[in-house]
Amino acid sequence: MLDVRKLRLLQELKVRGTVTGVAEALSYSPSSVSQQLSALEKESGVTLLAKAGRRVQLTAQAEILVRHTAEILDLLDRAEAELTASLTTVAGVVRVAVFQSAAHAILPHALSTLAAEYPELRVEVTEREPEQGLFEVSARDFDLVIAEQYPGSTRGLRADLDRVELATDAIHLASSADPDARVATESLAGAASLPWVMEPQGTAARTWAVQLCRAAGFEPDVRYETADLIAHIRLIRSGNAVGILPDLVWAGDAPSVRLIDLPGSPRRTVFTSARRSSAERPGVVACRDALARAVPS
Repeated sequence: MLDVRKLRLLQELKVRGTVTGVAEALSYSPSSVSQQLSALEKESGVTLLAKAGRRVQLTAQAEILVRHTAEILDLLDRAEAELTASLTTVAGVVRVAVFQSAAHAILPHALSTLAAEYPELRVEVTEREPEQGLFEVSARDFDLVIAEQYPGSTRGLRADLDRVELATDAIHLASSADPDARVATESLAGAASLPWVMEPQGTAARTWAVQLCRAAGFEPDVRYETADLIAHIRLIRSGNAVGILPDLVWAGDAPSVRLIDLPGSPRRTVFTSARRSSAERPGVVACRDALARAVPS
């Protein structure tokens, strides 16, 4: 009989792409992963891995096993969800990935609610960019991700994940409120020659902001690049840059910079995703309920 633990390693290799990636994700040594995969080849009686330069690739037979392993792991997820749902208390661990502004605005109140209502539930939170968080929920590193989607953009669909909308969030151009500030503007067009602060290249926020500027007829002069939105606020407030800020970053407090409406009054969508096979786990359901109640009105 095939060993589910070894099958999991093969499935992880499909997801992560390298033996080193599997080892890092599961806290094994690369040699241990290789030995277990070699043992699985002997158990199955077929070749599962083929050399491809410095890497290995899955054979057609390995792909068959990976497909069935995913079904087995989903079945185990559903069994665990049904088992925990039969209990009278919500307990266990829920691992949550979250992007920064949602961590500021939504998480503290949600965690307080969960601590009060479900004291036996342990919630572990890690900051992740949305795309990475979605991947890692699919890869079973997390149970739930809070992610975002900007207007007019799409994300690759993951059939194993669900999607529940949490909030829509207005997006504004932000400028210093100081009338004597060195860098300030009253409109998007007026920011064409000003220094900008933006999130790192490759992020959805950066891509959307650059496209917005180009649609207005200019290429933004991005002098400051950071994923830390608190740093964005301070650079803008001090009159060193202009930028794009979502309303969630204020966490219900009064803005400390001047917010300027953008064309079309754009809003991003904030949503949660979990694996479909584990979405009914009581801990995941409880987290989603607390997050929904924590969204600033």
